[in-house]
Amino acid sequence: MSQVDVETSIGYSLKRVTSALRAAMDAQLRAHNLTVSQYASLELLAQRPGLSNADLARGVFVSRQATHQLLAGLKEANLVEVTGTGRDQRLTLTGVGVRRLTDASEAVASIEERMLSALSTQRRNALRKDLDAMTRALAELD
Repeated sequence: MSQVDVETSIGYSLKRVTSALRAAMDAQLRAHNLTVSQYASLELLAQRPGLSNADLARGVFVSRQATHQLLAGLKEANLVEVTGTGRDQRLTLTGVGVRRLTDASEAVASIEERMLSALSTQRRNALRKDLDAMTRALAELD
């Protein structure tokens, strides 16, 4: 017998929101010829140019092996360039990558705004703090 009441479970609610957000992002990013993982990679590289493959994998929540495939697609589309070799490889956005990201970021920002539209600024800040606290609590289990 299940011990989780899906009507009141915070974890289940988070999963529903995550699934809805992912579906909305997939739909919008398709128009920009990007997947959610590709978009997340571009966003992270814009904020932290020069990341390593391993840092990118951790930042977009994929395995290092999946990052190789992800990067292959980004390089093929001329969105990311790689300098160095081996563990010294560093990743940066190309001019094309910056332009694609700018357009895609507007679409993703509108989705997030729609998702949060029913919440006041105070409630948004409280939610962010609560989610961060939950993340820290789960990280302590490692």
